Amino acid sequence: MLSTVLELRNVSKRFGNAPAVSDVSFSVRSGQILALLGPSGCGKTTTLRMIAGFVDPDEGTIEIGGRDMRDVRPHERNVGLVFQDYALFPHLSVEQNVAYGLRQRGDARDAIARRVEEMLTLVHLKGFEARRPAGLSGGQQQRVALARAMAITPDVMLLDEPLSALDAKLRQELRFELKQILQAAHCTTLIVTHDQEEAMSLADEIIVMDRGRVLQRGIAAAIYHTPRTRTVAEFIGRTNWFEGKLGQAITPALREFASDEGRFVVAADAAIDNAIVQFCVRPERLRILTGDEPAGEGLNLVQGTLLSAAYLGSEIHHAVKLSSGRTIICIEQNRDQALPAAGAQLRIVFRPSDCILIA
Repeated sequence: MLSTVLELRNVSKRFGNAPAVSDVSFSVRSGQILALLGPSGCGKTTTLRMIAGFVDPDEGTIEIGGRDMRDVRPHERNVGLVFQDYALFPHLSVEQNVAYGLRQRGDARDAIARRVEEMLTLVHLKGFEARRPAGLSGGQQQRVALARAMAITPDVMLLDEPLSALDAKLRQELRFELKQILQAAHCTTLIVTHDQEEAMSLADEIIVMDRGRVLQRGIAAAIYHTPRTRTVAEFIGRTNWFEGKLGQAITPALREFASDEGRFVVAADAAIDNAIVQFCVRPERLRILTGDEPAGEGLNLVQGTLLSAAYLGSEIHHAVKLSSGRTIICIEQNRDQALPAAGAQLRIVFRPSDCILIA
């Protein structure tokens, strides 16, 4: 069983009268990559800064490597930090930047040289030793910052929005490279990000935060397909919402659902009360019927008017207005199909199992 490297128990922090972090508890296992995901102001960066020692918690306990971090100063904590802007020393070479932490703690010169070479090989920057940060691309600077943080063999790596300074294409390319580097180094890592794709592609598990609290923790697929709250569902992925009331059970796993858009069949536990509830369907789960194509047995059907169709290369996004006045988004993979004209009447189907029910 993998040991726990980082643990927070009932940690809270207030700034004046405003709670920034409220009763947060979680742990990170050895070698695990965990992401704190949430909107600006949700408390994720404050949580990271408390772990690093830059901010003291008002309540609760933070342990790193089994050691209570109370009264332990930032430079005495064995953590590696990669900041949003990388914070490289502009007057030092790549080699000197990577060696900085090792020299500060007094490692032997030959040991430093070996470790720097090892790190630059890991991040694919061999041959760049003499370069200054100004002579590097954004992606190369990010890898130097990562190598510098990993060089000291930290108990835990803390990454604060590590790819946010890069353009969209480079950010996408470096996600997989960054995960490979962290896994190769067996780094226990906590990533703070507001980017759902970054969290889903980098992390083994995700914690979704909002208003200083932990809403849900799990692997990306579990959070995406079975969110516990509307806030989680909306933050990690796009959603189309239907509100109404559950009806009688059709089978132990299926229930009727009545809404302004019509009557549907949803996957739901028969024990749930017949309360006013809501369900969402992810846009990629909706399918537009063509011509006289039948809806198919067991599928839910809605009809609406196409407001617009956006061609986005690999995908086509349709905005469809339903009879209730609600607008939903339907995402289709691009198969060279013709784009329907605005005003076209569309029939859209989805399965009961595609309905994510929120009581």
